[in-house]
Amino acid sequence: MFKQLVMMLAAITLGTNAAHAAPQQIASQQIAPQKIDAVYDLYRNGQKLGSVIDSFTRSGKQYQIVSETRAAGPLKLFWPGTIRLDSQGEVNENGLRPNSFRHARSDRPNKTASAVLDWNKRSIRFQYKSEIRDESGLRDRTQDQLSQLYQFVFMPRLPSDYSLDVVSGKTRNDYRYRQRDGGKISVPAGLYPVQEFDRILSPGDDKAITVWVAPGHNNFPVQIRVVEDGVTLEQRLVRLTIKP
Repeated sequence: MFKQLVMMLAAITLGTNAAHAAPQQIASQQIAPQKIDAVYDLYRNGQKLGSVIDSFTRSGKQYQIVSETRAAGPLKLFWPGTIRLDSQGEVNENGLRPNSFRHARSDRPNKTASAVLDWNKRSIRFQYKSEIRDESGLRDRTQDQLSQLYQFVFMPRLPSDYSLDVVSGKTRNDYRYRQRDGGKISVPAGLYPVQEFDRILSPGDDKAITVWVAPGHNNFPVQIRVVEDGVTLEQRLVRLTIKP
């Protein structure tokens, strides 16, 4: 049971109709931020498991995102460590372009997984434990598991369909999201008008992902939901600081 809970803590950080004119206009006028700090509560089937603490920093054309997941309550007694995701890369006219991604657990350093994206060679080098694997065919729309969420903030406008390749430290997967008006959503940080992005599932793939972004707050994701194998994991925004 403990092992399953730890895997669930990791899963939400590993996972991500026509667009309306209003959010597109807001997105195009907002200034790309230099610094973002965010805290989420993490839930499993409605029960709080822990917290996710994110930090985004931009220096010129370079960015870094660090996300740490920590257990809370009774689970913290059994698992006092953290799950740390690290994404680094560039900011250009199309948003974020990751150069490297790293997934590490403080209690299992031997299970660190990473990916290096070589845009000149159009290739990805994956490393997990002592295994190294190179994969060709790196496409322009590629994000990593962390940058895919922050890409909403840096898009020139919100798309009606959001298609991308998502790189973890082990694999690359093809994701496609469909946008619709999400109305208003209540999270610990407050009540937000949102646009909702739902992952379009392929045959044999049951990992449903929904991301709610707030156009009035740089299209930042205020809630993220992953449903797989009968388990629902959610990140709900608690605090958000955006510095232009």
